[in-house]
Amino acid sequence: MTETETIEYDVVVIGGGPVGENIADRTRAAGLTTAVVESELLGGECSYWACMPSKALLRPVIVQADARRLPGLAAAVQGPLDTPAVLARRDEFTSHWKDDGQVAWLEGIGARLYRGHGRLAGPRTVTVTGPGGKVTTLTARHAVAVSTGTRAHLPDLPGLADVRPWTSREATSAKAAPGRLIVVGGGVVAAEMATAWQALGSRVTLLVRGKGLLNRMEPFAGELVAESLTEAGVDVRTGTSVESVTRDNGTVVAVTGTGDRIEGDEILFATGRVPRTDDIGLDTVGLEPGSWLDVDDTLRVTGTDWLYAVGDVNHRALLTHQGKYQARIAGAVIAARAAGSPLLDEEWGPHVATADHHAVPQVVFTEPEAAAVGLSLAEAEQAGHRVRAVDVEFSSVAGAGLYGDGYKGRARMVVDLEDEILRGVTFVGPGVGELIHSATIAVAGRVPVSRLWHAVPSYPTLSEIWLRLLESYRDS
Repeated sequence: MTETETIEYDVVVIGGGPVGENIADRTRAAGLTTAVVESELLGGECSYWACMPSKALLRPVIVQADARRLPGLAAAVQGPLDTPAVLARRDEFTSHWKDDGQVAWLEGIGARLYRGHGRLAGPRTVTVTGPGGKVTTLTARHAVAVSTGTRAHLPDLPGLADVRPWTSREATSAKAAPGRLIVVGGGVVAAEMATAWQALGSRVTLLVRGKGLLNRMEPFAGELVAESLTEAGVDVRTGTSVESVTRDNGTVVAVTGTGDRIEGDEILFATGRVPRTDDIGLDTVGLEPGSWLDVDDTLRVTGTDWLYAVGDVNHRALLTHQGKYQARIAGAVIAARAAGSPLLDEEWGPHVATADHHAVPQVVFTEPEAAAVGLSLAEAEQAGHRVRAVDVEFSSVAGAGLYGDGYKGRARMVVDLEDEILRGVTFVGPGVGELIHSATIAVAGRVPVSRLWHAVPSYPTLSEIWLRLLESYRDS
């Protein structure tokens, strides 16, 4: 007979990744008892199979590329990267796929961790099937928050499971560089992993169904990244679909829509994400299993007064930092509603995730880096804004030349001509990831162009690109 137990909390969080941890942090800070349910490692995808390991793999690649631009240093860094050392450092950043530190932190804030598979079992009720089949029923006085994230989407190709393809998880946790790696996709994961594994010793072929890379950014971002990948030795093929994949004696063969046969030792499919909501009991509360969860700006699921969906599962912005932002908002909302306090839900108020609509920043850690916030020119025009794009090459600022010989990059700001505020900003070039927060402040703060004139960039830095953008806008 299955052992059962029922325990009541103020808040129950399903999913203990960075989003779920942040919800717990905020609700515990408000004095609410909180339980977190996690079926894998506390810390989630970002800590063990995404953000942290991928950036640990990419950092040496970017540093080496920067060093090769500097006379006096370039000759010393012409050899290959020490791949085992890079992988060992990656392992340190994943805590060797152990979550002891995360568990200690959660216990330190006074939240309770339940290991096992969590499923909704009706309103405000979650069952947890733990090790050995023990079932614990958790009830929530105030809220249940779903933060189960996403998993990699794999295409419907016959026999694909037998090929044992890589997803982002295998690509970030591999113990050695494959001799030949086929990467299928044109988004962030595909571009970053092609960058990393080419530099770590793999011969990479990148197959992109569309016209170019990073199609959610300004077109020049994908163009500059593709150009750099090609120069590094990646075989970049756009307009290329994969029709079949087989593995024979360890060799993967991908056949494209044009009949080309491409061989590799591993194949990575980076072809999108799907929500991890297929087996969390959504049917018990009238929702569709496997669906994205629609929420309002307080992150509460449409049609409920107790269920929240935070992070990737709501499909607002599939980025760790944006999910953590939503978690801070949701935690404050849950606490306010539990206390019977009024919600401050006007636009940009403390109880609404307004930035999801207007100021979502992202950095792609390729070489060069691509960073953007807000709307692209095309998105702004489609939204009905009367806008103008201002483009400037980074070669126009002294800081770029000092950064490294042959520095190549471009910046764009999309200016709303009605309000004279910025709707979006994009930077592409070495080191630009550290510039994007200034753009995020300008976009989120709706800082008028006239006021930006008084934000004086330090000389000689890359940030002087702001002055060049403003000058170009003024003079055009």
